[in-house]
Amino acid sequence: MTQTPSPESLVRTRESLHQVAEHVLAAARKRQTGHFTLRPSPGGFCTPPLQDGRVIAVDHTDITVTDAGGVRRAPLTTVRAAADLVGITAGFPTTHGWATPLEPDATLTVDQAAADTVAAWFALGQRALESLVADLADEHPTEPSLFPEHFDLGVTVAEVNYGASPGDDRIPEPYVYVAPFAGPPGPDEYWNAPFGAHLTRARVATSDDALAFFREGHRRLSTGA
Repeated sequence: MTQTPSPESLVRTRESLHQVAEHVLAAARKRQTGHFTLRPSPGGFCTPPLQDGRVIAVDHTDITVTDAGGVRRAPLTTVRAAADLVGITAGFPTTHGWATPLEPDATLTVDQAAADTVAAWFALGQRALESLVADLADEHPTEPSLFPEHFDLGVTVAEVNYGASPGDDRIPEPYVYVAPFAGPPGPDEYWNAPFGAHLTRARVATSDDALAFFREGHRRLSTGA
């Protein structure tokens, strides 16, 4: 039976995973390809295949490197140790826009139940966003990507961001969101945040719930209702 992490454990784990996403996975991809977005994967999140064929991933409480020779794995203890397994110097190559400090030797706090919660939330968001992209194909949406600087999963459709976040400084629990570039049309029961609308995981049990929320945002913005 999956345990429910405490709110404090979820926040600490999310902050630790955010550091690894920025200063190890995104850093490795940026150095090889010039790109830095990530993607959800079973157990957490990963890079797309790098130019050398490797895939770097966070798998629950571990860092993994998969290549033709198999999988190398180590527990997440510090950013430096994770970077050493990958074979890079810890730290994103530039400092502009990055949300977490580079503290390579600080102890990472990664609780199993909290890491499972983050992984499950990204998986739920991926399913919902893939369905939304299929729904709105005529509007040329972007593909779902995990943005390490924000540590959330999102797509853009007609100057509106739709996404799933495991939490942040403003909203500490996992939530889905709709964020128009121009801001929300006005505060009401749906547009409940300065950036647009959000719905926390207490009201999002399945990817269908998340998809219904995204569709409602799209309907309101399309019709002015």
